[in-house]
Amino acid sequence: MENSSVCFGLNDINTSDVTIRLRNNKGKPELFYSHSSILKEKSKYLADKLVDPDCGAFIDIHCSHYDYEHHVDLLKRLYLSKDSLLESWDSVHSALGVLQLAVEFNCREITESCVQYLEAVPWEDKEEDLILQVVPKLGPVAMSILARVQPVDFSATKNVFISAIRFATSVVSPSPPFGDELKTSAQEQVEYMLGDDDEEIPLVIADEEVKSESKKGLKNIWSSIDKDLSCLVLQTDDESAEKRVMQSLSDLGWICNVLSKMDLMKEFVDQWIDFSSRVIRIMDDKLLESSMWGVKLKIIELTWKVLDAVGYGNVIVPPARRVELVTTWLPFIRKTKPVLDSIGNEETGYPYKMDDDLCQNIEGAIVALLSALPSNDQADILADWMNEEQLKYPDLSEAFEIWCYRTKSARRRLVEGLDRVGKATVSL
Repeated sequence: MENSSVCFGLNDINTSDVTIRLRNNKGKPELFYSHSSILKEKSKYLADKLVDPDCGAFIDIHCSHYDYEHHVDLLKRLYLSKDSLLESWDSVHSALGVLQLAVEFNCREITESCVQYLEAVPWEDKEEDLILQVVPKLGPVAMSILARVQPVDFSATKNVFISAIRFATSVVSPSPPFGDELKTSAQEQVEYMLGDDDEEIPLVIADEEVKSESKKGLKNIWSSIDKDLSCLVLQTDDESAEKRVMQSLSDLGWICNVLSKMDLMKEFVDQWIDFSSRVIRIMDDKLLESSMWGVKLKIIELTWKVLDAVGYGNVIVPPARRVELVTTWLPFIRKTKPVLDSIGNEETGYPYKMDDDLCQNIEGAIVALLSALPSNDQADILADWMNEEQLKYPDLSEAFEIWCYRTKSARRRLVEGLDRVGKATVSL
């Protein structure tokens, strides 16, 4: 019986003892000449049909137009050996169609072959969607097909996230021929995982090891920026140096977005403030006075993220640090914007202008930040702002009005307090 499939062939009329009639939804039958020994060996459903006295030597199978070809494929594969079965599949669509029938007809060998094939081959997006619709309905016998799309446990998710963070923040250049593509891919994967609604992700980003690795990644990127910025004033190949700095700043912008989603933005803010003086000292170097505008714009964009986080209270830092942040970056922004605007007015399509949204966002963040500083610090900063010849950008008049109102109110409260003290003294 084991080799009966080799001895016979489908539609061998001379040896056939069973006729299978496939009827499509139009009722048109097609005859297939088969062998009872094959059907009994390969399909329990068909074996049961053969012992039904109402069937005799004929088995009627009704099918739709959609799955007619799958029925024909199933009948043909009843005659293949186990080894030949696995080699016979040529598409996910065909194997999935036959699998549904193999489960229905209880064809164990064909079912196992379909499952093994579908487990191993790649799926296109539409094929994966179809598999996710069909396989769960087939029961435990086919569920192993879905192993690649099953949710992973916490430990596995955490390991993948940590590995992606390490690769995305690596300061070692990837080996050719990949270039920076692998690092970019890792960064995209981290962002995708953070944007996913998987219930494991909040647990992952709350893990201390994950937080520690993310902080290390931030330090790696800052180390790279520090090195690349130093090269700007030493490098003879300005274009090459600028390209490296722009990539490092892009990486810094990426880690900023990642840390904000992990409630670690304070780490970014603290390190930004720590490095601010050094960054500005390099940007103000005479060699870079009239160049590197793309770098300077990127630095201003990153500065806005920090000003926004601190100004609106999303990151809490001591007053002295807030004062340092404003007094360090306000002059740089005020000096750089007019130059970018001037070049942009002269050159059509100039890519390094500060757009209106960025300008408004920076201005709003500075006003919010400034208004929350101690009064004396506000006064010093506003005095410097008003001493400038042209009070153009940023417009701090709102912050000045708030300071004036609070100062007047404070003076009035002080006078009222002194009056009450004086009256109390007289009454004694």
